[in-house]
Amino acid sequence: MAKYKLEYIWLDGYQPVANLRSKTQIKEFAKFPTLKDLPNWGFDGSSTQQAEGKSSDCILKPVALYPDSTRKNGVLVMCEVMMPDGKSPHPSNTRAGIPDDPGAWFGFEQEYFLYQDGRPLGFPENGYPAPQGPYYTGVGYKNVGDIARQIVEEHLDICLDAGINHEGINAEVAKGQWEFQIFGKGSKNAADQVWVARYILMRVCEKYQVDVEWHCKPLGATDWNGSGMHSNFSTSFMREKGGKAYFEKLMKAFEKNMHEHIAVYGPDNHMRLTGLHETQSIDKFTFGLADRGASIRIPHSFINNDYKGYLEDRRPNSQGDPYAIAGRILKTIASVPTK
Repeated sequence: MAKYKLEYIWLDGYQPVANLRSKTQIKEFAKFPTLKDLPNWGFDGSSTQQAEGKSSDCILKPVALYPDSTRKNGVLVMCEVMMPDGKSPHPSNTRAGIPDDPGAWFGFEQEYFLYQDGRPLGFPENGYPAPQGPYYTGVGYKNVGDIARQIVEEHLDICLDAGINHEGINAEVAKGQWEFQIFGKGSKNAADQVWVARYILMRVCEKYQVDVEWHCKPLGATDWNGSGMHSNFSTSFMREKGGKAYFEKLMKAFEKNMHEHIAVYGPDNHMRLTGLHETQSIDKFTFGLADRGASIRIPHSFINNDYKGYLEDRRPNSQGDPYAIAGRILKTIASVPTK
């Protein structure tokens, strides 16, 4: 029997953006545990905006687990928050109620800034660095520095060790801004991986005395790009049947539900969706072939394959909850007849 360090991870009750929380439980197992081996575990919800002090118990229900290569016998355990009965989802639990479908594939492009001493890495103490241009996919100290590269490479390795389907990294348009991509089948599975990848990144940054800035427009109304979480999506029907007529109905459904999508695509999106910096205005819905200024970007491969494949919703922002985003996308897709 070996003692395993189980890091239970959950989302707290803060609004408009939940924070990641975690704590460690030690359990003995003969081998690496499975999900069914992991017990529910309680925590003090009064300290996480999820309960009152006079009735503070909340329950953590394990829903996904990943090896943690940073610890001997380490396990990362993503959890849902449940009410004290252990069966009823807590109101802050956005995962429990979303539609799920193993045939639905999601690719999330998570952008973020790395901050130190109150400003993005590479920014001078006062003012701004040279304008955007050389930073996107940049190479060299003057473009990306040194600490950032160490962080993103370490993050990539830990995610891959954990079995997270991390598909790539790159420096982004603004200095100090980076991106990683996560692909998963099923809305809950894909979103679990995004949240755990976010958690790992924040843990890596601790030892470098760097913070991850998830806000979609941390530099405000300046000529610097904001951060999105572009969401690529498809269903079995979109990949196998598709067709122009279905695509047009799908876009009408997305337009009809525009406000419902924006409501769950992350806070302060009005600061980012301005019609500038590769975005469409927040009060408009458009779609276009290879158009990064549209609400929905249509890849050339989609058109070339008789309107079959995936689409990219460019409106979700970097602070968005991937559970809510994927769930809303699936809900809109489900409203469109396939016969």
